Amino acid sequence: MIELSFPIISVLIALPILGASLMPLIFKTSQKYIVIYAAIISFIELLLSFYAYRLILVNGTGGSYNFIEGPISIIRHFGIDYYVAMDGLSAPLVIITSMLSLLVVIGSRDLISDRKVLYYSLLLLFQGAIMGVFTSLNMILFYVFWDVVLIPMFLFIGIWGGPRRKYAAIKFFLFTFVGSIFMLFAFILIYFSVAPNSFNITDVAGRIPLGLQIISSVLFLIGFGVKLPIVPFHTWLPDAHVEAPAPISVLLAGLLLKMGGYGFLRFNIGLLPEASAQYAWVFILIGVITMFYGAFVALVQTDIKKMIALTSVNHMGFVILGAFTGTVFGISGAIFQMFTHAAAVGLMFMLSGYLHKVSGTRDITVIKGLKFTSPRLASLLVFGSMAAMALPIFSSFLSEYMVIVGAIAVNPIYAVIVAIPVITVAYFLWMLKRVVMSDPTTSRIRHHDLGNFSTLTLVLYLIPLVLTLVVPWLILGVSNPIAEVYVNLISSGVA
Repeated sequence: MIELSFPIISVLIALPILGASLMPLIFKTSQKYIVIYAAIISFIELLLSFYAYRLILVNGTGGSYNFIEGPISIIRHFGIDYYVAMDGLSAPLVIITSMLSLLVVIGSRDLISDRKVLYYSLLLLFQGAIMGVFTSLNMILFYVFWDVVLIPMFLFIGIWGGPRRKYAAIKFFLFTFVGSIFMLFAFILIYFSVAPNSFNITDVAGRIPLGLQIISSVLFLIGFGVKLPIVPFHTWLPDAHVEAPAPISVLLAGLLLKMGGYGFLRFNIGLLPEASAQYAWVFILIGVITMFYGAFVALVQTDIKKMIALTSVNHMGFVILGAFTGTVFGISGAIFQMFTHAAAVGLMFMLSGYLHKVSGTRDITVIKGLKFTSPRLASLLVFGSMAAMALPIFSSFLSEYMVIVGAIAVNPIYAVIVAIPVITVAYFLWMLKRVVMSDPTTSRIRHHDLGNFSTLTLVLYLIPLVLTLVVPWLILGVSNPIAEVYVNLISSGVA
């Protein structure tokens, strides 16, 4: 356990929220430097995240809680405390949150032109709230941050979205909010099951009876499954992605979906190990179904953004599969998968936004010869697709490999999931053949290429994917210790 003389997690949560609240006052008359303002706050967040992450990595304390703040009572009689910390599960998600938030702020410069004060205020609010989700150790505090995240996302889709934005925003909010009610019900049941009553994760861990673990597992399956999302709770996702502006799709797929994966690991595995051990096969089956469904449905899409959205359903299936293998390879691979998917899909969604901007469409059957008309955009589309396909030049290959190995170690029948990367390669190659490699003379669209600034911003998404392939211990050195803790919990549940 690492202790610091200053509350670094509180700063990570409060700084962007404070920055968001001050933005309407600072930019009341002029919005000239609003992107720089938001970028500075996000950059400070990134530096603080790097500092905290480095301490956990160097000291090898990913298996325990670090930088603990609290518990500080907020509403004593109801067990609501301010209680936050960071371990090997939350640290990779904190670092990727900081990275993507900064890149989205910068990338929005070219793609968002109206109501900037509200837009960038909501971006910072989103960042602060999701930091709270990934670090909260009190279940009610976790729930509050969980629902606060929904507010900016609802407004992002509803205000800056496409023609069907109202429908998509309402559908997103209803699905995710109703799902969170199931999660809250489980928290309340757990609160009353222990004596003395507590919502603090550290107080209830190891003290929840098996019967309640099973009930809570079902409730969490719905609550976290909607957010991940798993089949059949995924139907809000394609609509939300298609209508959301490209930078918001980066946050939606890169960060918001990870809340579901984080919840399964933190609560199902961490708090309900006996139920998770006994019914792991149910969750694994759901994960495999989700993987195959996302892959096959993505194969027939003509809207590139909808195709990318459905690949997220496919890739998040890897997370739930790895989480319930009960192996270090599988659980650490699931954490790694959340990190790599965030960077890869973030790049692809930003590219879909630029593709729509330069061509006026996202229709794969209409866009032709991109390598001739927009070589920079075409090159990045190829590299982004390679990362999403999990080819061996990016760490997304390693994360998927770890999950597959972990699954096969549990039961050789899970070797069937090796077919998933093959399908993934198929639909990305199908897209690249039509959009990039085709003859431009048949196109009715005049394209424009990316500028220097936009190109550089997009290239930055690839850096963590290359770096963590060359030095995978940058992630595994943090995630393996917590994976070992969870494996021991599940093993004790079997025993």
